[in-house]
Amino acid sequence: MTALRVGEAARLLGVSDDTVRRWIAAGALSVARDTSGRQVVDGAELAQLAQSRHEAITTGPTARESARNRLAGIVTRVVRDTVMAQVEMQCGPYRVVSLMSREAADDLELQPGTLAVAAIKATNVVVEVPAS
Repeated sequence: MTALRVGEAARLLGVSDDTVRRWIAAGALSVARDTSGRQVVDGAELAQLAQSRHEAITTGPTARESARNRLAGIVTRVVRDTVMAQVEMQCGPYRVVSLMSREAADDLELQPGTLAVAAIKATNVVVEVPAS
């Protein structure tokens, strides 16, 4: 079992420590104690909660799509020139930057504060495990 401290769990999901504690109090996450007496949650259980929270996010009607990596977030910055636009989003703890045509950014009416979903389709995704 991968045991994560409350603060670690919060950082992974992009929420506050208090939010994780509320989930524990509500029974959404079970808690144990590590050898130092600190509260820890099971990594697999946290992953399951994260997945269910992601699935609960509604993104509006979509008939079909091929992108599987979808990050819901909020637009934090849009820089437009005559042809292109750079759109920055905060998706939980992740900053996502997209380059698109200015026409697309204008059609989507993107501006800071707009709720949006970054759909990412990549041919190569590297998965790393932190050093212990």
